[in-house]
Amino acid sequence: MTHAFLSSLARRLSQLPSRSRSSPASPHCATSLPRRFAPRAAAWLLACAALGCGASLPLAAQARLKAKHPAVNVTTVLPQPVMVGLQRAHVPLSSISVVVEKVGDRTPIVALNAVKPMMPASTMKLVTTYSGLSILGPDYRWRTSAYADGTIDANGVLHGNLYIQGTGDPKLVPEELIDLVQKIHKAGITGIDGALVLDKRYFDPSTRDLPPFDDDSTAPYNVGPDPLLYAFKSLSFTLTPSPDGSVAIDVLPALSQLQIDNQMHAVNGPCRGDAATVSPTVTPQPNGKVVASFSGEYSERCGPRTINVAVLDHSAFFAGGFLALWQQTGGTFNGTTRDGAVPAGARLVATHQGPVLSDIVRDINKFSNNTMARNLFLTIGATEDQPPATPAKSARAIKAFLRRDSIDMESLTLDNGSGLSRDEHVTALALADLLQRANASPLAQVFVESLPIAGVDGTMRNRLTNDGAGGNAHIKTGTLRDVRAIAGYVASADGNSYIVVSLINDPHSEAARAAHDALLEWVYQGPSQGFTKVADSVAEPRASKPRKNPHKRGAH
Repeated sequence: MTHAFLSSLARRLSQLPSRSRSSPASPHCATSLPRRFAPRAAAWLLACAALGCGASLPLAAQARLKAKHPAVNVTTVLPQPVMVGLQRAHVPLSSISVVVEKVGDRTPIVALNAVKPMMPASTMKLVTTYSGLSILGPDYRWRTSAYADGTIDANGVLHGNLYIQGTGDPKLVPEELIDLVQKIHKAGITGIDGALVLDKRYFDPSTRDLPPFDDDSTAPYNVGPDPLLYAFKSLSFTLTPSPDGSVAIDVLPALSQLQIDNQMHAVNGPCRGDAATVSPTVTPQPNGKVVASFSGEYSERCGPRTINVAVLDHSAFFAGGFLALWQQTGGTFNGTTRDGAVPAGARLVATHQGPVLSDIVRDINKFSNNTMARNLFLTIGATEDQPPATPAKSARAIKAFLRRDSIDMESLTLDNGSGLSRDEHVTALALADLLQRANASPLAQVFVESLPIAGVDGTMRNRLTNDGAGGNAHIKTGTLRDVRAIAGYVASADGNSYIVVSLINDPHSEAARAAHDALLEWVYQGPSQGFTKVADSVAEPRASKPRKNPHKRGAH
């Protein structure tokens, strides 16, 4: 692209009526850019020109920027396969935001609606996990501790209360909680002649037992955060039919108050695959028991099937899980359970340390675990400010860190840090900036390896399995009703590595997965090959020879 072309374009922009240069009629245009975006302003001028909005930079500034970035190649026409995918999904360009950059070079190759705040769905987890790794450190571990008051007799019976204090461990599953139970036994306690008291002061009460995001209160993805989150507050029922007509039902984790009423029988009919027909009815009883009732027919042809259901409140679920493990290991308990604070005179008897944060982040990003992300989000607020954690404290802590890390996220709106929200917003440009910074940081390997690999694992395991991008892209996905998103890294066939961010906010977004897959495959094939035009573009394809991959460790 020549200097004369840019100057001509700038003159046309300067001749637009002043109202059109600042009109909100094109909300997807970057008409007034923050000063810190100046190094990329030439790119925005080109993008804005094609979309019909004005520029706020004087001609002299435009010329200086172009001289500083002569290789700018920005288009508002996406690659043809992407355009076809959007057209088939009936998604207009005004509903999609895209940024493609080479790793280590913050000048966009593609920038469409790049500074438009969008709902990111689960790609918001990139903000939470990178901030968590940076603020807490990859070796950070949550602590779950047991305290006791009263005395222990010669038989190991505690004549007093046992207190369990949580700090929000996102992965306190049976394999982890059993460690605390065994340590309590090693401290000489085999029975509890008192209450089991749960200290959950680390998170503010307003953060617990929240209403579900949507109408499905039994969906595990709707489980909210809690200082004593146990097994994601969800039961996994496995149904196994037998030729004799019976259906075995196994459940994990075990809850001391849970009883299963199995009225199912196996039949030799077609497997209809309707999970609702075999989902249990879970009913608390006056005596404190909880009954999971199954009834109806189950086809042998379905084979074993696992159903995951969120049940009870956090306190009842944790208490039932703890006591089940306690009794399985020979412990006795005849008291009651309640929430409460550890008294000043109680003595520490055992502490369990959870997995390191680097492992937690991997689980959050690979499998897009909302509940774990929300616990991490609140933990950041509690450690940077002080307990009890609130979403406001966490949002302030993360935004302060991003400013210190020189990541511009002026349009960032945080709610719970998981993306399971209609109130969280971010721009594609901001996510690209975060991905650039993360890849250049000492955390690059841990962070990038936490992202799903296309065609291999996590939420990308079934995508691009037969394409070149399969195995060559680390991509965080996000989906909500009317929202579809991707963000991450692609190692292309031309030897370079690229950052790709695309956010779609549209009623037809669910049908646009093919467009996102086409974008990833196009980047894998090498953006330096240029664009296949499907409409007039303001940018000429840049001719450049492939060069050795310049990125630091971590971008794949």
